[in-house]
Amino acid sequence: MEKASPTPVFVGIDVSKDRLGLHILPSGRAVALPNDDPGVSRITALLADLPVALVVLEATGGYEARLAADLATANLPLAVVNPRQVRDFARVTGRLAKTDRINAALLALFAERIRPEPRPMPNVQARTLAELVARRRQVVEMIVMEGNRRRCANNPKVRADIDAVLAMLPAQLASLDGDIEGAVRSSPLWRATEDLLRSVPGIGGVTARTLIAELPELGRLDRRRLAALVGVAPVNRDSGQQRGHRAIAGGRTSLRNALFMATLVAVRHNALLKAHYDALVARGRPKKVALIACIRRLLGILNAIVRSKTPWQSA
Repeated sequence: MEKASPTPVFVGIDVSKDRLGLHILPSGRAVALPNDDPGVSRITALLADLPVALVVLEATGGYEARLAADLATANLPLAVVNPRQVRDFARVTGRLAKTDRINAALLALFAERIRPEPRPMPNVQARTLAELVARRRQVVEMIVMEGNRRRCANNPKVRADIDAVLAMLPAQLASLDGDIEGAVRSSPLWRATEDLLRSVPGIGGVTARTLIAELPELGRLDRRRLAALVGVAPVNRDSGQQRGHRAIAGGRTSLRNALFMATLVAVRHNALLKAHYDALVARGRPKKVALIACIRRLLGILNAIVRSKTPWQSA
């Protein structure tokens, strides 16, 4: 008689700064552990003995990184999801209360019902680059915010304090740029990818390195899935015979912002994208809609270039 396959197990782990809450379905077993090296090791050892179909964590601003890396190293199927997706799921299922224990159970149910696609975790080198790129973005935002505050400040003491901060931030930015360039140049693969990306008119060093750090799927997915990941794919809002307004939603905001700025340059200096933009505007499309369409076209070009390892060639 053929042996029955083990029942697949779905796991939700609620991660906070100090605690890890584990919930396992279908058994309903719940475990709470500290978010430290022994706690992470105990969770990994516990799951290693189970027929795990999927583990789901929420992205919590970095608190999940240590656990996610350990689970990935143990070859457990893992999905790190946007917390908003989980809260939307909670509203749909009527689970509005929120505690660590409830959230872990909700994540396990989300894993069982929704089954988000497991994705490989970046290695240490990739995580380091992503942190540097994110920190660079924060410093740029601080420079803009402090500049705005400087223009509104009337008190000389306040202005002097802001000036001191503004004098320090450019040095931090320059240091981060050097660290990011060094990280990219230390990897033959990243160096080759950066050269391919920068061969496209409109793509500069900052955009290329942001793509390397925050879109590792580039060159591996089809253009539609990639557009959805970035958040530039139009979402249908139809009901019955009524065709609703299409609009973009979700995705990786920082990446979309970087591509938006790159596309503003590309529609002026890249003949292919300029022609595409001009044609859309001539057909009556609003300029912002035309720009989003050009982001999708640019993303498709970049995807094809990285996949084929062939630099941009002007027609």
